[in-house]
Amino acid sequence: MFYRDERLALFIDGSNLYATAKALQFDIDYKLLRQEFMRRGKMLRAFYYTALLDTEEYSPIRPLVDWLQYNGFTMVTKPAKEFTDSQGRRKIKGNMDIELTVDALETANHVDHIVLFSGDGDFRPLVEALQRKGVRVSVCSTIRSQPPMIADDLRRQADNFIELDELREVIGRPPREPRDRDMQHAEVAAS
Repeated sequence: MFYRDERLALFIDGSNLYATAKALQFDIDYKLLRQEFMRRGKMLRAFYYTALLDTEEYSPIRPLVDWLQYNGFTMVTKPAKEFTDSQGRRKIKGNMDIELTVDALETANHVDHIVLFSGDGDFRPLVEALQRKGVRVSVCSTIRSQPPMIADDLRRQADNFIELDELREVIGRPPREPRDRDMQHAEVAAS
């Protein structure tokens, strides 16, 4: 469902895509992902949305954010909010739905096709609004996990559904070798 001459943009809900890939048990190579969609059309922009926890000295997502920013992705971040729920558990909230929605609607006048990497049903009205503007929308997520990572109404609204698991061979990163620190943790856990 891609045409070589169409202008396209990627909108990646970072936490949703991470959870989906984790459910499918593979890591995404974002360089390969970008190349794959550049091959499918004239990619104008690849947006990546994530919330960052600024209170910690080291954020495990910071290296990815920096790498993406240096390698052609438009990063949209905001500070995550930390709170304690009614059971006393530490929770982190960092919803990026509004930012992604506003950017997609602003971008709609410049593209023919938007690829949304999310299964979040809250995006169904966005997909419908983009379609009213004449933009085709593909949604990339999975139905191959338990439970499926895509809301049924989002999948039905999309012009095209891309099963993330079918992209594994094209955008998947080979499993990395455990580092020495990882091996030490595994050995301690085994003893």
